[in-house]
Amino acid sequence: MASDLSDMLRRMITTGQLLVVDSSGAVSRYGDGGGRMLRIRLADAVVGREIATDPALKLGEAYMDGRLVVEEGDIFDVLSLLRRNGIRRAATPAHKARALMRLVAYQLSARLPINRNRRNVAHHYDLDARLFDLFLDHDWQYSCAYFEPRDISLDEAQTAKKRHVTAKLLLEPGQRVLDVGSGWGGLAMYLAESSGVDVTGITLSEEQLLVSRKRAAERGLADRVRFKLMDYVDVEGAFDRIVSVGMFEHVGLANYGRFFNTMSRVLKKEGVMLLHFIGRVRPAHAINPWIDKYIFPGGYLPALSEVLPAVERAGFLVKDIEMLPMHYAWTLRAWRERFVARWDDAKKIYDERFCRMWEFYLAAMEAAFRHDRLPVIQIQLARHQGAVPFARDYIAEAEARLRAFETTRAPLAPVRF
Repeated sequence: MASDLSDMLRRMITTGQLLVVDSSGAVSRYGDGGGRMLRIRLADAVVGREIATDPALKLGEAYMDGRLVVEEGDIFDVLSLLRRNGIRRAATPAHKARALMRLVAYQLSARLPINRNRRNVAHHYDLDARLFDLFLDHDWQYSCAYFEPRDISLDEAQTAKKRHVTAKLLLEPGQRVLDVGSGWGGLAMYLAESSGVDVTGITLSEEQLLVSRKRAAERGLADRVRFKLMDYVDVEGAFDRIVSVGMFEHVGLANYGRFFNTMSRVLKKEGVMLLHFIGRVRPAHAINPWIDKYIFPGGYLPALSEVLPAVERAGFLVKDIEMLPMHYAWTLRAWRERFVARWDDAKKIYDERFCRMWEFYLAAMEAAFRHDRLPVIQIQLARHQGAVPFARDYIAEAEARLRAFETTRAPLAPVRF
């Protein structure tokens, strides 16, 4: 094993135990020997040096390519061990310089007057629909579930998320609702059926658009739940409510003003908006290079301090902020377990390399939520002081009504593609 990787691991890993087998069969041990023993193997003589030179990018690539093999434990265990011990402890001046160059490149790219929204969305959400069927819940909710109480199933937690979001929207029959980033249509259909509202969902994914329209038609909702292939900047009209779940992460740091100005323009004076997104506890200014290259190009996870100035400039009042610090870790764990259980099915859709890439993505995100204090944030916004009650009791009251509705709701048919 290259000495630079060995030096990096010795600086980093002070607790736990990691065994590394190099391509010659030599074994090196790291950590204090406590906890579960993890064992990885380096398949060739150069992969260790590549990882040590650029761990933020090359660790994931090495796992994807089968050049880093986890022989005891799994890739989540390895990533979790590295994060628990503090990855920053191993950063060299060269690592810091590369990170600075990436930050500058990201900031420059984010400020170019080029709309890459559709391309970036297609990179991820226009993947073969059968892939998502392997690991999502029955309604294909591809955002953080709400595990309240903690021991409920993934399907129950995703229903609880829709219920919680709906309660905060203060819906009344006949209202017009805009769903920004409508996914496969599950939330829009829940809003319409539970509350008697008219919903327009917008997406930049052609695959999601086709599935959403088909699902709404099959449930007899096409007259009051419609979906459009549209960027948020092109929205026209006036809406009583706006909801956006799991889309804001793709807006881009430089576009927050445009986003909230657009939402303010199309939200009625007495309206309410609910924004649900992955955030940070402090600004990062850039995204992990492996995630940016392979999973979510152009994405960014903001801190509240980066979001709220744009909210205020757009004329919004912040009526409620709720932090959900561990719910996405639990969601990602459920997704990863379901995906790994269907590994052979995923290989039939793509290949072994793609499966390792997807597992690494789910594992890396879970490790980040467990160890980097990433929260999911729900912000409730309004333009008028009286649009939302002054006490939060209405949320529990609305959720009780929605639970009663769920007992009578017709079961959702499997998502067809």
